Amino acid sequence: MNRPEYIHPDPLEFVWRYKSAADREVVGLIAACLAYGNVNQILKSVEKVLAPMGKSPAAWLKTAPPAEIKKALAGFKHRFTTGAEMAVFLLNIKRALADHGSLERLFLAGYREEEPTVEKALYRFVDAFNARACAPTLTPCTELKSSFKRVNLFLRWMVRKDAVDPGVWSRVSPSKLIIPLDTHMRQVSMNMGITRRKDTSMKTAVEITGYFAGLEPSDPVKYDFALTRAGIRGNNV
Repeated sequence: MNRPEYIHPDPLEFVWRYKSAADREVVGLIAACLAYGNVNQILKSVEKVLAPMGKSPAAWLKTAPPAEIKKALAGFKHRFTTGAEMAVFLLNIKRALADHGSLERLFLAGYREEEPTVEKALYRFVDAFNARACAPTLTPCTELKSSFKRVNLFLRWMVRKDAVDPGVWSRVSPSKLIIPLDTHMRQVSMNMGITRRKDTSMKTAVEITGYFAGLEPSDPVKYDFALTRAGIRGNNV
């Protein structure tokens, strides 16, 4: 099932449009964090955000003045995400690139190889990313301890490398990834007897990941793409 012909419709397809690691990680974070709601609308919304960025979204964000970024997103709307909030999110990416050189380096600043999963590193990444301003519908406050489904989705795209996931980053182990948990994955996991938990918290995500780690210790989230096809092709993610 982890074959490229099954990617569409999935916001992951935007990452494959670009060749450079810089563009792939920037586009990946935008696409993953907008991945809530109807998948057809998600694809349209990601397209709208990327449209003013030209051939290199990373280069555009590095050089575009804040006023230009805000103006480009003035008419944007994706469910609960307004253009103003999207601009805050893009400005956070811009600052991350200016301060660290890449999103990977920002993540690595909080990554600890001795920790069993990326859970704590994810919290550190989001806190650092949101340090000056927060776009709550895209990168919510870590105090909520949600499953951070969309950030875990981004990490899956960046860390895993196969015919589906581009594997842009090289210094984070796939063995430490956490299943991107939403209501669909929780229901699938309950039906399979993997969990009895009825919430979509990080605790549930880690429990489900632990089950898959028992099957594939080096790559527990390799099953995510196949198990979520039904939800995506049913037009909701």
